[in-house]
Amino acid sequence: MELGDVLRDRRKAAGRTIASVAVDAGLSVPYIANLENGRGNPTLAALDRLATALGARLEVRIDDEEPSPAPSGAAELLAASDRAEVVVTAIANGRSRAATRRELVATLDALALLLGRPPTAADLNRLLDLLLLA
Repeated sequence: MELGDVLRDRRKAAGRTIASVAVDAGLSVPYIANLENGRGNPTLAALDRLATALGARLEVRIDDEEPSPAPSGAAELLAASDRAEVVVTAIANGRSRAATRRELVATLDALALLLGRPPTAADLNRLLDLLLLA
């Protein structure tokens, strides 16, 4: 997920405007709007102020970590579903959409273990129905 998407999702999940975040972070509205739209090169200090204004913590790491594993079939299934994004937005309940998507992928991965096969689009739709009913 891109930085701009993370910032926008977190801001919207908190019910905040760009202007209110800008005031709390001591940054300009156009600067934050540009970051949310994938433009600009923020400094670590600016990202730290944004994270604090959004009630988050900035974490920066440089290590010899192994590359991330390839996306699971569940992640690809979720990305291919237009309905999933609508449901993710509906069930986020104050969490970012990115975090909600990650939890949904983890749930689908767990379902694959139980089923003994990769989940299908029908499995995803059943899970989305269940989440909307909850």
